[in-house]
Amino acid sequence: MEKIKERITLITSKRESLLRLLEQPDLGTLRIDVNQALEELDDLIDEFKRTFPE
Repeated sequence: MEKIKERITLITSKRESLLRLLEQPDLGTLRIDVNQALEELDDLIDEFKRTFPE
């Protein structure tokens, strides 16, 4: 359980990188993929929180 929490914390920290990438004006069509990755990441984090409430 502790290992899963550590990984979710790591994943959550990577979310910030995606947000910074999304701010780049020259992202082009890659913006769609970054948005999708953010949505899926948010879904994963939400699902973890629902499954393992603190």
